[in-house]
Amino acid sequence: MTIRSEKLRTVLRFAIPFVLIPVLAVLGETVFDEKKHLFVSLAVAVLSLILFYTGFEQKKIGTRRMVIVAVMVALSGAGRFIPLFKPVAAITVITAIWLGGEAGFLVGSLSALLFNFYFGQGPWTPFQMLAWGIIGLVAGFLAEPLKKSRIALVVYGVGAGIAYSFIMDVWTVLGHYYTFNLDLYFAALATAVPYTVTYAVSNAFFLWLMAKPFGEKLARVKIKYGV
Repeated sequence: MTIRSEKLRTVLRFAIPFVLIPVLAVLGETVFDEKKHLFVSLAVAVLSLILFYTGFEQKKIGTRRMVIVAVMVALSGAGRFIPLFKPVAAITVITAIWLGGEAGFLVGSLSALLFNFYFGQGPWTPFQMLAWGIIGLVAGFLAEPLKKSRIALVVYGVGAGIAYSFIMDVWTVLGHYYTFNLDLYFAALATAVPYTVTYAVSNAFFLWLMAKPFGEKLARVKIKYGV
């Protein structure tokens, strides 16, 4: 692999989750027609796939990881049917810790897009894709300490619930007022406190319950298939 291609991969790993997708999400709410929100969501999905493939030098390994990611997306999406407590963020984090941040981002992103065909698509979908994706990506950066400490993992789950609310409330303000205002944003955060607490407790619960058994299985799969 050339130095130039490695630099491009590095740029994409930063630009896609922290620049391109956030800009697309905001434009989808403030500029594009509401009827085009699905195209925005699909564009975010394509960028998520590009981000995923920037993480692997060998095409065969990337393909194998994609199969495992597809299974994790299915499990995550099925969890969205659980009333109140939902394990989406937990499964996204677990994927990221054992398969890499790019894989975690893709699981979070696709869990929002694919299962919103059932729960309802809208201009909020790109923000959900971004929120769950970022939660997974950052978990990948912190994989080693999160593997070693169950307490750290639970704390991260609580933080992820708060972060999800912070990102989604950007959409809350833009969706109602078509402009961003800090006073309205803080008001939205305050109103959403019960939901934020639910997200945080749900993440902590599912990570405490699922991280060890899922992690052990993913570790065995990685060894078995050379991922």
